[in-house]
Amino acid sequence: MKVFEIVTRLGFAARGLMYGAIGWLAIMSGRTEDAGGILPYLERQAGAVLVAVMAAGFFSYAAWRFLEAWLDTDDHGSDAKGVAVRLAGAGSGLIHLGLGVGAVLAALHARRSGGDGPEHGAAMALSVPGGEWLLYLAAAVAAGAGIQQFRKAWSLKFMRHLKPEAAKRGWVAWLGRIGFAARGVVFLLIGWLLLRAAQLHNSGAAGGIDDALGSLPRPVQLGVAAGVLLFGLFSLTEALYRKVQAARR
Repeated sequence: MKVFEIVTRLGFAARGLMYGAIGWLAIMSGRTEDAGGILPYLERQAGAVLVAVMAAGFFSYAAWRFLEAWLDTDDHGSDAKGVAVRLAGAGSGLIHLGLGVGAVLAALHARRSGGDGPEHGAAMALSVPGGEWLLYLAAAVAAGAGIQQFRKAWSLKFMRHLKPEAAKRGWVAWLGRIGFAARGVVFLLIGWLLLRAAQLHNSGAAGGIDDALGSLPRPVQLGVAAGVLLFGLFSLTEALYRKVQAARR
């Protein structure tokens, strides 16, 4: 197995552990956390070594996403749709780069400066003239990402990226289908929170996955959290069975 493939699979595993822990914690205790909270939690429960390995995984996943977007290893093409998909992949790379930094800080028992991520970002946007329109744009992007998650859940196109021994198993399809649908709900809720922050001109109304889950009635929260947990399990399955293509150019 090539180094490129190993580090990419490590990235999927790190993502799986993160989402799995977020879903499990919400189910078991009703405590909702985003990545900034779940990584220190994992450090306390499982130790700094695990979180340090996860940091390496997040950095690896980010690098893979950047290369995939730049070199188009999945053949999305250079038309408008293909470019949009590749830009979304690069955006995912940026997010996981930030998760890697957060994991390093958690492993070192350090803290991020600047307060809560979504609220801090919303506050920065609202501090500039017309900043509420930036939040409207962010809300639209989050809503679009949510709709895309539902499309993945419905079409099952994510299965084509798995090796045949996993792609033919029905339970793997259901892990992904329910997991992507749960992510769709979370992204839509994050979009709604951003929309409210723009409407109210109040950065405190913005929020991440923790606030999205926390905004739900407990019975609904349990269902969505279970889906988030299943997405984590699906990501761990991807760590084993994802087709990984190295750069070809």
